[in-house]
Amino acid sequence: MANDAVLTIAAMRAAEAAAVAAGTSERALMQRAGQGAAEYVWRIAAGRGVTVLCGPGNNGGDGYVIAETLRARGLAVCVVAPVEPGTGSARKARESYQGPFQKRAENLTNPILVDCLFGYGLSRPLEGAFAEVLAQAAAAHPYRIAVDVPSGVVSDSGAMLGEVPRFDLTLALAAWKQAHFLMPALAVMGEKRLVPIGLDLTAETARLAERPVLSPPPADSHKYKRGLLAIVAGSMPGAAMLAAQAALRSGAGYVKLLSDHSHPDAPAELVIEGGNLGESLADERIAALLIGPGLGRDDDARARLCAVLETREPCVLDADALHLLDPDLLEGCDATRLLVTPHEGELAKLCAAFDVAGETKLARARALQRATGLTVLAKGPDTVLFGEGGLRFFPQASTWLSVAGTGDVLAGIAAARLAVHGEPARAAEEAVPLHREAAAIAEPAFTAGQLADAVQPAMERFL
Repeated sequence: MANDAVLTIAAMRAAEAAAVAAGTSERALMQRAGQGAAEYVWRIAAGRGVTVLCGPGNNGGDGYVIAETLRARGLAVCVVAPVEPGTGSARKARESYQGPFQKRAENLTNPILVDCLFGYGLSRPLEGAFAEVLAQAAAAHPYRIAVDVPSGVVSDSGAMLGEVPRFDLTLALAAWKQAHFLMPALAVMGEKRLVPIGLDLTAETARLAERPVLSPPPADSHKYKRGLLAIVAGSMPGAAMLAAQAALRSGAGYVKLLSDHSHPDAPAELVIEGGNLGESLADERIAALLIGPGLGRDDDARARLCAVLETREPCVLDADALHLLDPDLLEGCDATRLLVTPHEGELAKLCAAFDVAGETKLARARALQRATGLTVLAKGPDTVLFGEGGLRFFPQASTWLSVAGTGDVLAGIAAARLAVHGEPARAAEEAVPLHREAAAIAEPAFTAGQLADAVQPAMERFL
């Protein structure tokens, strides 16, 4: 069992088939899933009545198990099922349910709704009676729970097939699905909880990123051993300064800003070095580099990016650097030492530059990583990482992060972590939770500078 695995539809079906082949009946899996989900519903209901929407497939079967479990415990339960069950296991679950049943969403007075119309395999929009039942039932219930994924959500992509109600809670059955961490579905799922049912998921490589555990510097540490990070500024130095402020608080031993601008408000602990960029980059003590925030997109910016890439040092490329990067600049580089941190627009620009495509953000990030060897952290309201170790998903962070400059802060955190150990994927896996935790400390309505200041207390929570 691996409770951090994130499965595609095909992987989920294969895991269920493997369990059945090993001797666990489909009916037994349904009982585990339904009873496990019922425990959450029971606690939330707190004695109040529950309406369960049941579809024709096994997700509907889970719903009948939930309904009977709650009914047997004394709750008022009503099942709404527009059609009869269409699978053997679902029919058996329906036969075991001893409570009231109706085909239409009429005269519903229970406060809790449980959606079990369709689960992870849905591939077409809800129509007819199903669409009508879901819309009417959602409007009639103040608290809504989706079982596995909300009906109308495409499990592999997070796309929504028509109108999908907002839910307060989504209970993932057996394993996380990709839609649990992808927009736009993520926006309608509310809180998310996992209901394990004993499947063997240890072989899966797509996972929910683990909470990092950061270590204090060892006893023999000094500033260079902890990592010298050089941040290359450009035509708009404010963004690079934000990244530097975050990097200073993220564990690197020494942060240097390579900039030809005046920085009268720079903190005293930040070393600012101007002059010949090539000479500055020749410092053999540099452990990692960051370039992109405020870089610009002219010929001088491209030359600075070229100089950085020629060092062959581990590097984070963000912002303007992502608009400049192309196959010519990447030629001869060890792309596995580079971490790119694009938002949606920058990801599209990179895909165009490297002639790759995909219908979804997830597909585009995967295609870019495979074509280039870069470690790709595709950031946004939903954030995914493709790099060494496979695909990683992240829980949603504070929506207050939707303000200018927070991406520069993330880049600074990631670059500082890269300076500490030199591993791009690991740096990204550490940076995203630190960024999220800093936002939780700083919110509400913080500026990017306040977010950078909150990185240090966020670090304390991961030691």
